[in-house]
Amino acid sequence: MPQISLYVDETTLKKVEYAAARQHKSLSKWVIDQIKPKIDPIYPTDFEDLFGSINDSTFTRSEELVFENDVKRETL
Repeated sequence: MPQISLYVDETTLKKVEYAAARQHKSLSKWVIDQIKPKIDPIYPTDFEDLFGSINDSTFTRSEELVFENDVKRETL
């Protein structure tokens, strides 16, 4: 299995070790569990089927906002 090296400061390492210990996981397993959802998001089964499935007459497109009514902002 490929390996990866991470360089972290002592404070971060202690936090990672503590988090892994709380979940009864090795450091490698804990780090992988943190990384995977960021690079390979998992959606519930049939998630795509929800699109357009709500039939509610109160769901309407709001009117366009008039920006002239916006508060004047300081120019930086």
